[in-house]
This record gives sequence, structure tokens and C-alpha cells, in this order.
Amino acid sequence: MAHSICILGGGFGGLYTALALSKLDWKDTPHEIVLIDQRDRFVFAPLLYELVTGELQTWEIAPPYEELIANTGIRFHRSGVDSIDIDAQTVDLTDGKSLSYDRIVLALGGETPMDMAPGVAEHAIPFRTLADAYRLKDRLRQLEAANLEKIRVAIVGGGYSGVEIACKVAERLGDKGRVRIVERANQILQTSPEFNQKAALDALDEKNVWIDYETTVTEVTANSFSLSYKDKVDTLPVDIVLWTVGSKVSPALDALNLPRNERGQFTISPTLQVIDYPHIFALGDLADGPDADGKPVPPTAQSALQQADYAAWNIWASLTDRPLLPFRYQHLGEMMTLGTDNATLSGLGIKLEGNLAYVARRLTYLYRMPTLDHQIRVGVNWLTQPVQALLTGSNK
Repeated sequence: MAHSICILGGGFGGLYTALALSKLDWKDTPHEIVLIDQRDRFVFAPLLYELVTGELQTWEIAPPYEELIANTGIRFHRSGVDSIDIDAQTVDLTDGKSLSYDRIVLALGGETPMDMAPGVAEHAIPFRTLADAYRLKDRLRQLEAANLEKIRVAIVGGGYSGVEIACKVAERLGDKGRVRIVERANQILQTSPEFNQKAALDALDEKNVWIDYETTVTEVTANSFSLSYKDKVDTLPVDIVLWTVGSKVSPALDALNLPRNERGQFTISPTLQVIDYPHIFALGDLADGPDADGKPVPPTAQSALQQADYAAWNIWASLTDRPLLPFRYQHLGEMMTLGTDNATLSGLGIKLEGNLAYVARRLTYLYRMPTLDHQIRVGVNWLTQPVQALLTGSNK
């Protein structure tokens, strides 16, 4: 009977695990790989910001799963997850189907908590999914069409996501925009190298983005939000509130009685198996555990990408009587977009900013696209775009 491998979540952790599994030597070991996600497209999240400014198109950063897994033997099932029975080793899906598994990968990723202040869930926009990016673009289009004197946008959170989307929105709106970042700490990009912080501050200053430090949001309404600074609360008019702070484990996994940390993440061993449950693998945002050297693993796309290869190997090894490998995390640096033709890159002894960093970031992400076919399609498009623009311009 074929071994069934069920992968919940088609983000960096889930999709790349599935693709890596499909390339291993399964000779004499019948198996089935099922990838489950409630959406029909993979989203290359680090490039989601480029949709807002129109630098990239949806097909480039969000190819359909069916296209990516063609000819791999992976089966894609579009559905949400209703519940998991650990003892019976079955997954009940929201479309009514039930699947049994021999190995399961929990890779549903995190969600942005929208209950951190009154009105956030109703009026603020998170920025994590393709739907979020579309919602923001539609709202910006409406405001631009209304011909307002100023379009006021507030971004809650001064981490990477907040800084990157602030630069893109400020650039898109130009002089019509009044963009501000609200950060509860006394600096932005707290965990980032000083080089990145300075480059980000310079870019935000150039784009006239205001930063409210040591400030929290106490309420959001349809056209205003309230800020608390040193026990004083001010209510300001606003057209868009973007919420980029916090992360929580997918509610679909709330009922799972598995070892967790205080943040709700599943506790894993260096082999990426949930403690005391060797048939359950967890990676990405929802997993917490040291690597082979005892180092903490940050909940980033970079980590999930690296974990995927180890998860695939260890699943294969556990089903073919081979030794499992402990995960070794390699910090390859950090990259951040700071607007069109501007970025910052630091890591492995390299520090770049400006146009050169922008090109390096694009090439790095092109290399990390999930399949060679998609890399080629996107790469050819990126190479021919400047030529097309030149020809179009010369014909006007």
C-alpha cells in the first residue's frame, strides 16, 4: 500500500517540501504526495509589495499550484482544513473530504491578528495575501479617483513589512500622499542590522513618511484612528489603515493537542518533527525549535525555504529506513525593498543599497522561484520589459 504524505499549506514551507519530495528516489517505495491549500495560487510573499506599484504582475509572483506541480506526481487539493485526528491519522477538510496520512506536514503559516484594538478587524487591511494586496490596490484606486487633496495612509508596525509597504505606497501616491508609520518601540526594524535601518530611514525621509515612535493604536474607525503616546490619546483622520504587526498560528490548528510554546507555535526537534510525534512535521511560522547547533530559527520565509529541503529528506528517510538529518539554519542576510529601483541588502559580508541592491534582490528572488519553468518565464519577462518600454516610448 502506498505511503500517504499530506502537506497542509502551500506557502514556502509546504510547496517547497512537496517539490523536494517529488525529486527524491522513491524506487520500490509506493507513495502519494498531497498538497492542500485553500487558495489556488502560491504567493511569493517578498514580492507582494511590487503589486501595489504595478512593477510586477500577478502571474509573476502568484502562479497557480496546478502549473507549478505539473508533471511532478504531486496531487493538489484545494480546500481549507477543518480538523486533524492525530490518533487516527486523518485530516478532515472544509469541503467535506477526509484524507488519511502516514506523514503530515503542518505548514499553514501564520496569520495577522486583527483583534489587537477595537475596529481593526472591520476597518484595517492586513498585508499578507494576494487578496490583501488587491484590496489595498482597489482602495487606493478609489481614493485616487476621488481627487482628494491628500490621501492619508497609516501603517501600523515598523518592521520589514511596514517599512516596505510604506515606501511603495508613498511612492505611488507622491505629493498627494500623507503616509505615516506607527511603531510602539523607539526605533523601526528593531532586529535588523544598523546598515538596513539607516537605509530605510533615509528612504522614508526622502518619501516624506512620518514615523510615530512609542505609539500604539487604541481604535480604528471607517475614517479615523486613535493613537496613544505617553498616556495621551489623539484621534486623527485617515483614509487607509494597514495592519502589519503580530502573527498567530492558523486557527484551523487551534484544537490540536500538541506541544506548544507560549506563542502557540508547535515545539519541534532539530529534525523538524513535533516533540513526541515523529510522524508530524512542522515548519515555518507555526514551528519553534532549535536547529542542529542549538541556534534559534527565525519565523521567516528564508527559514521555511531552508527547512523544506530537510523536511522532505526526513520524511523520505523515515519511510525508507534511512537516517534523518538535523536542520542546520544558515542566515543568508536580509533584503528589503525601499521603493522602485531602490533596496537594501546585507549579509554574508556584503552591504548594498540603492539600484544595485534592487537588482541583486530581484535576481536572488528569481533564483528562489519554485520551479525552473517559472524562473525562465519570469526572467525572460524581466529582461524584455525594458526593451518593450523603450520601443513603446519611441513609437509615441
